[in-house]
Amino acid sequence: MPPLYRTILLLTASNVFMTFAWYGHLHTMNHRKWYIAALVSWFIALFEYLLQVPANRIGAQVVSVAHLKILQEVIALSVFVPFALFFLKEKWNWNFLWAGMCMLGAVYFMFRR
Repeated sequence: MPPLYRTILLLTASNVFMTFAWYGHLHTMNHRKWYIAALVSWFIALFEYLLQVPANRIGAQVVSVAHLKILQEVIALSVFVPFALFFLKEKWNWNFLWAGMCMLGAVYFMFRR
């Protein structure tokens, strides 16, 4: 598998863990003390870092760090929107689409030559 594809795959998996670490406790642990949720989130975040660090090291061999950051942000939004809609039961609104369009603009400007 080409390095850029491995980077995207690892960043996507990393963002799934990150999203659960940052926001999952709002749905699953809202009845627990905040510090319990923080400890559980830190444990989940460990797996995020175990995927994110190799992703960035692999990706930095083929694209710039700025490109990696934009990729990560696009992936984060791509993971977060379905998570918010289906797991957190947030209501759809057009701002999700507009934010995605802004991210596509960021990708365009970052990757254009």
